[in-house]
Amino acid sequence: MQYSKLGNSRLTVSRICMGCMGFGDAAHGQHSWTLDEEHSRQIIRRGLELGVNFFDTAIAYQSGTSERFLGRALRDFARREDVVVATKFLPRTDEEIAAGISGRQHVQNMIDASLHNLGMDYVDLYIYHMWDYRTPLEDILLGLNDAVQAGKVRYIGISNCFAYQLAKANALAGQEGLAQFVSVQGHYNLIFREEEREMARLCAEDNIAMTPYSALAGGRLSKHPGESSKRLEEDSYARFKYDATAAQDGEIIDRVARLAEKRGVTMTEISLAWLLTKVDAPVVGATKMHHIEGAARAVDLALTQEECAWLEEPYVPHKLVGVMAQNPPALADIRR
Repeated sequence: MQYSKLGNSRLTVSRICMGCMGFGDAAHGQHSWTLDEEHSRQIIRRGLELGVNFFDTAIAYQSGTSERFLGRALRDFARREDVVVATKFLPRTDEEIAAGISGRQHVQNMIDASLHNLGMDYVDLYIYHMWDYRTPLEDILLGLNDAVQAGKVRYIGISNCFAYQLAKANALAGQEGLAQFVSVQGHYNLIFREEEREMARLCAEDNIAMTPYSALAGGRLSKHPGESSKRLEEDSYARFKYDATAAQDGEIIDRVARLAEKRGVTMTEISLAWLLTKVDAPVVGATKMHHIEGAARAVDLALTQEECAWLEEPYVPHKLVGVMAQNPPALADIRR
């Protein structure tokens, strides 16, 4: 395993971050393919054996049970100081807004709930899961800074935002002497490269770490054309994100398969080796042992510039999908 500093932080993280969305009680979530606690523990333990020290979860994953599974496993298999734990919080709910709970108080409530789920005194990286258009940005930044000052959070990150939002947030935080975002978790992989337009350039200039999710496009970049799996069949959100562009993405997936055969490795290794040339630590979900083993091998696979260019060549622009495609307030409403 290889390691690097996470942006402007002092955190040393493995080049592979284990994504824990696939862990948790399926009865409390939206995904039938999530792992129970026993099997989640096996994957987490194997990741630790392979040198993975960076784990990403969220309070939204299976109603907090992903956090609970991860916290219990890490207590049993690792020393707290040897792992980097990231979790995420969602925007205020309608009920919180109606009750007059501020963004600042919301962040405090959310970090306390996550720490309880994890059974930890602090998290290394606390991530603003998605932009809250109904809450003043300064309220969120104040809440995050409170958590840092209280020792509950070491550093803060953001997910699912536009480059202008990240730049605006860090400029405001710097002006007010508040904690700034050291990482961004966006949607980025070989068949969805829209982050390269602005976000990647901002991060390179400001030394903000990129830790993208959907590194394998919901499994599409790890399976040969026509090959299926339970997740590919049942993950309606991934289908929503990728099915509309399946034809244009097919040529890239085919090239991944051909290069994997030529190099004598898996498609997972090719896809992640390419992404590792672009970002600090992709978040890789693992629900089978070979998922995390393949991800770990990818760290040591070096692709040539020619191979990378060949993989990238068929790409055409994609529309925003998923969370980023949700309509923010109209400009006229914002200006009011």
